[in-house]
Amino acid sequence: RDEAGVRRDFWAKLKRVARQIPFSEDIAAAYFCTLDPATPSRVKLVLMGAIAYFVLPLDAVADFLPLLGFADDAAIIATAISQVAGAITETHREKAREALRDA
Repeated sequence: RDEAGVRRDFWAKLKRVARQIPFSEDIAAAYFCTLDPATPSRVKLVLMGAIAYFVLPLDAVADFLPLLGFADDAAIIATAISQVAGAITETHREKAREALRDA
């Protein structure tokens, strides 16, 4: 999928499931990190891959399954964030918290 489509679908899905998943702030912070012009291209690529996996309707474990549905998404996001953790700043996290307050 194209980047614009992933970005558009990201907020729709995150707002729909934000209260159900414990990693909503992390993925939103990762999203804001990808928008930051200061973020290196490699970091953006890693994070966009994880975000795309979260957005795609078909993944390893269907998201509609109770408890297990987002386990694979959480694992992918945690792995991606651990690879680029220093790039996600407190500013990105604050933007994530602010955006999720409106969700």
